[in-house]
Amino acid sequence: MHATRSAFRSGRLAVATFAVLALFSAAADAAETLSVVTFGGAYENAAKKAYFEPFTAKTGIDFATESYDGGLAKLSAMEQAKNPTWDLIDLETNDAITACDEGLLQKFDKKTLGKTSDFLPGSILDCSVAAMVWSTVYAYDTTKLKTAPTSINDFFDLKKYPGKRGLRKSPKVSMEWALIADGVAPKDVYKVLATPAGVDRAFKKLDTIKSSIVWWEAGAQAPQLLADGAVVMTQAYNGRIDDAAHKDKKPFKSVWDAQVYDYEWWGIPAGAKHADAAAKFIVSASQPQSYADLTRYIAYAPPRKDAIPLIDKSRLGDLPTAPGNFKRALQIDATFWADNADAINKRFQVWLTQ
Repeated sequence: MHATRSAFRSGRLAVATFAVLALFSAAADAAETLSVVTFGGAYENAAKKAYFEPFTAKTGIDFATESYDGGLAKLSAMEQAKNPTWDLIDLETNDAITACDEGLLQKFDKKTLGKTSDFLPGSILDCSVAAMVWSTVYAYDTTKLKTAPTSINDFFDLKKYPGKRGLRKSPKVSMEWALIADGVAPKDVYKVLATPAGVDRAFKKLDTIKSSIVWWEAGAQAPQLLADGAVVMTQAYNGRIDDAAHKDKKPFKSVWDAQVYDYEWWGIPAGAKHADAAAKFIVSASQPQSYADLTRYIAYAPPRKDAIPLIDKSRLGDLPTAPGNFKRALQIDATFWADNADAINKRFQVWLTQ
């Protein structure tokens, strides 16, 4: 009898202990927070609404966001210290490729995404999955220019359009634009840029507007330069201009000629503390409805074909991939930049000081 009572008490204790542990485990899951680094601003705000908040509502997993301006220096330092503090990182394509090659990102299981044939070509890499399609365009204030610029040549024409030009403080895209404005067909840009003579040609064209350039580094600065009247035209991310025009009612217009489009990527740093939750998030954010939802908040296009029918028709014309915007579009050659970024960046830094 005593043995039976003892066994019963032990059993109850075990059940109670298990229940407590289960509660702690559930609480831990609910309290789990993904540390995510993005480019901030309008895109991060859109991602919160389309991607983060629905995922939190579904799983209880929260997000702590941090902004950066791209590059792999901090991610590399974390890997060397074996102390990654990020669980999820928003990457440009050449950084996504390089980070994977250097072991800074963990491999991603493509099978978890479901029907991968629905994704646009090249939008799933070994270590990352495309979050959206974005574009670099240039924009102007419609109240300040009597004649609307329509081509990349207008951006480089200081006689027809006198005034300052905003450019991201990076050779990427500016070099491509310089060559197109100098007469190179978009399809031939990287063939030319791969030669020393092509690089010289691009810098020579940039020289023609160098004295009028106002450099920016963070994406939010581009529309601000326009709003402040500090520049007549500025290179910008299309989503930033769309956001300023629609939400802030700014009289800004994008020029799509020679737009340079790219994918943006989700990656998981090697050794991330919440890697499993981050992987679940990427699967969630890569569903057709999630991609379509993003376009409600910012004009970045889905990298998944079956998301297109879910997008409001009135919104399609604002996206980089709209037929009217895509006539002379150039997809950034991420492999070219992954291979040549260091050399061209060094030349660019020297050029800035000359």
